[in-house]
Amino acid sequence: MTGGLRKFLTPAERPAPGERCELCTEPIGVGHGHVIDLESRTIMCTCRGCYLLFNHTGAGGHRHRAVPTRYRHTARFPAGATLWETAGIPVRMAFLFYNSVQERAVAFYPSPAGATESLLPLDTWAELLDAQPEFSTVAPDVEAVLVNKHDVGFEAFLVPIDVCYELVGLVRLHWHGFDGGTEAHEAIDRFFAELRDRGEVAADG
Repeated sequence: MTGGLRKFLTPAERPAPGERCELCTEPIGVGHGHVIDLESRTIMCTCRGCYLLFNHTGAGGHRHRAVPTRYRHTARFPAGATLWETAGIPVRMAFLFYNSVQERAVAFYPSPAGATESLLPLDTWAELLDAQPEFSTVAPDVEAVLVNKHDVGFEAFLVPIDVCYELVGLVRLHWHGFDGGTEAHEAIDRFFAELRDRGEVAADG
């Protein structure tokens, strides 16, 4: 599984030499997009044509959907405290999204073993969105709410789902020992710093 996640450690703007669209095999140009298979949860690198083909709900027989590219950030997200308490998340970060195939919201956190699911109480998803109305338009399957716990509280991001799996791959690549080690924590800190720079600022929850 690690190998499948490694592609998210290289930004989409710099595709590997010879990389091709995983749907039509056309060469991938600069700034290629991603399409998700909703049934297998596989994220595929695609050319511009295939990305646009699945850029609307209902395309591809409801099985494939293009991953959006918007980023939003709120520096203060007090609802994260309730999430950590009720879902029992053992690490500093977790991401949540609505899975339309399962017809429920799900929560995962990165771990050395990969993306690990955490039991999400029934009303938690709605409560989190109510706490941050600007996140209420998060798209099912292809966007997620990524929550980060830091020294003074919680912050949250609305991000493309592939960004969450990039974080998962980063943790698997760098984590060593029980607490991850300095290298892993520095890599995670850089990851969130880049997200803050990239995200459009949302009102605090």
